[in-house]
Amino acid sequence: LGIGAIIGAGIFATVGTAAAGDAARPGAGPSLMLSFAITAIVCAFTALCYAEMAAMVPISGSAYTYSYATLGELVAWIIGWDLILEYAIGNVAVAISWANYFRTFVHDALGIDIPQWLSTDFRTARKIPGLIENAPHILGIPIVFNLLAFGIVALITIVLVWGIKESAEFNAVMVCIKILVLLFFITVALYFVSPSSMAKDWYPFQPNGWAGTLAGAAVVFFAYIGFDAVSTVAEETKNPARDLPFGIIASLIICTIFYVVVAAVFTGLIPYHELVRRLATEQAEPLTMALDHVAPGARWATGIVAFGSVVAHTAVLLVFQLGQPRIFFSMARDGLLPPVFAKVHPRFKTPHVTTILTGVIVGAFAAVMSIDEMVDLTNIGTLFAFVLVCIGITILRYKDPNRQRPFRVPLGPWLLPMLGALSCLFLMYYLPPTSWWRFVAWLMLGLSVYLSYGYARSELGQKTGRPRTTETWLSVLGIAAFVIAIGLLAMPHGASFGELYQEMTAGSGRSMFALAAITIGAVFAIIGLVLGSRSRLK
Repeated sequence: LGIGAIIGAGIFATVGTAAAGDAARPGAGPSLMLSFAITAIVCAFTALCYAEMAAMVPISGSAYTYSYATLGELVAWIIGWDLILEYAIGNVAVAISWANYFRTFVHDALGIDIPQWLSTDFRTARKIPGLIENAPHILGIPIVFNLLAFGIVALITIVLVWGIKESAEFNAVMVCIKILVLLFFITVALYFVSPSSMAKDWYPFQPNGWAGTLAGAAVVFFAYIGFDAVSTVAEETKNPARDLPFGIIASLIICTIFYVVVAAVFTGLIPYHELVRRLATEQAEPLTMALDHVAPGARWATGIVAFGSVVAHTAVLLVFQLGQPRIFFSMARDGLLPPVFAKVHPRFKTPHVTTILTGVIVGAFAAVMSIDEMVDLTNIGTLFAFVLVCIGITILRYKDPNRQRPFRVPLGPWLLPMLGALSCLFLMYYLPPTSWWRFVAWLMLGLSVYLSYGYARSELGQKTGRPRTTETWLSVLGIAAFVIAIGLLAMPHGASFGELYQEMTAGSGRSMFALAAITIGAVFAIIGLVLGSRSRLK
């Protein structure tokens, strides 16, 4: 279960950026092997905390379900809102990676060359020489969008509205395909290049020092998303105190060894500086690029890797888009979202409203966004949710010490949970500024929805006697959060607050708008807090 949950699309999609870096971060180079090990340790701390929380709630579910039952409504809302981000944006990243591997497959196996302007985003297109100039133009505007990524999301959305169920056998087959593809990549690589030749490309091991290694660890966290699935079966194990730590740690060790071997082969096939050069000017997926570098004529090999990757990515897309509506459904059932999000199709018995809604949003983003930005945003949202889970374990040990816990995090309530929270924050630190602004903007949007709608209408609110209509001060705070979110989303790409101020003084209209919106939102927040304090005094 653990191995199948961990090995997904991440290993296919993230190794290139993690190793080479980009304008927003230094690359790990061959120390990508060490990056995977660091991320595995972070995941181990977090998974143990997740296991204790899951064991306290005798139902199957997600982090949202467990946190609602243990930590309360507000924390559950934040985690649920984070999970929406993880599923949706993670789905976008996988769809973009699927499109790249599909384009490679049809080119190498079928000889069909899909135009790049139909299979990439505008930001990526700008780094590829001649792409924007050669793309069709309408009224002088270049037409560049990822039709392939949009198309696969649309197709899967239609299938899910029609009706499909998760199958353990199907998932097992997909896991086997993913593992076989990676084993094939390793085998073919060793056929063309000897281990001694690979070792030469491992020097320098850390071309950008520890900054590159840790930035790489923050990126490859995407390859570990899903490791918490082991902890959800806490109630089904005969001896949770013994079996859960063993299952979690063993799964992480096995997958990490596998990932490290893939990273070693990948960085041994293509020198660091060559990888940086090619990723800066080409649109290609890392594994097929590495094989093409050592064996340019072996299209059969890159075609097989690309085909297996397409199949594996399709399975991951199905799981992501199947899981996304469940989060909406749970939150709507608890009154935190409007009832329309819990509607089920009368004929197909599927949550068609949320499935179509998420399909449209995911498809639109997949058509225009770059994969690196989406991976970063998925990682920061998931890491933050895990920070809350780790801190929550320590709080619950003191707040509710008598609660039955089939599994407890070993070594007391402080050491491992705090190590988990701090290590997640540590990885978040190495993600680009743009990810932070967009993530905080997402939290502000969620806070706006919660204050304007969910707080007054939730099931918990009914039980505790909250007013059924949103009070004025809550509406003002909701508006404040929304305006701040708009300001954060308007910030120039990659800018810190210091750089934002410099751009504003230089006359940048976008920077001035962003700071103005954030300032206005802060003023509304102060007004809302004042109104709230007065209403409570009455």
